[in-house]
Amino acid sequence: MILFPAIDLKGGQCVRLKLGDMQQATVYNTDPAAQAKSFEDQGFEWLHVVDLDGAFAGHSANGDAVEAILKATQNPVQLGGGIRTLDHIEAWLSRGLRRVILGTVAVRNPDLVIEACRKFPGHVAVGIDAKGGKVAVEGWAEASELGVIELARKFEGAGVAAIIYTDIDRDGILAGINWASTLELAEAVSIPVIASGGLASLDDIRRMLEPDAQKLEGAISGRALYDGRIDPAEALALVKASRAKETA
Repeated sequence: MILFPAIDLKGGQCVRLKLGDMQQATVYNTDPAAQAKSFEDQGFEWLHVVDLDGAFAGHSANGDAVEAILKATQNPVQLGGGIRTLDHIEAWLSRGLRRVILGTVAVRNPDLVIEACRKFPGHVAVGIDAKGGKVAVEGWAEASELGVIELARKFEGAGVAAIIYTDIDRDGILAGINWASTLELAEAVSIPVIASGGLASLDDIRRMLEPDAQKLEGAISGRALYDGRIDPAEALALVKASRAKETA
């Protein structure tokens, strides 16, 4: 079980949105590289990064900030937002990124995701962002007619490293993760699922560590870490204790 701290990039700064609305962005750090190093120093083992501007533009828009992050931390980094082509995937992986997260292109061109998994095994994740149970694309600005599980099942057996599932209706408002839909997705596919959107407290961490949630790869935390609602040391201690129990 992994707790992924999140860095969302807008205009080269670390921000958090409310409900996916770019007009409701709170700046938490003007130095993303320093934030990445801080998360590593706190004991986190992974980093989740989203290029918000890139998600809307359809191409990387915060490339300099991402490269600075990669230089600042030794932790593996997964990046989503505006990654739409095989060349783009290869370019980021060659710079040291551990995983690319494909969102809009997974809806528009699922064959590209399958090809990417073949060319870059273990390095491709799919981001599924849902609003009202339907998959949203283009930085959450557009709704599709696809259901979450319907989309996820298109990639069974393709070699997708993980599915990052975000409930947009919970994102950035500290309402708690939508455990029902997240666990339903995890039950429906064999691909590891990472929960995102709404993680608000240590109670959410404890819920993530319950037996029925053990099938998840982990969860992403953003605003609650920045606001101090979740103490990193306490959260990571809970995760460590759970791991020790599993291996005992």
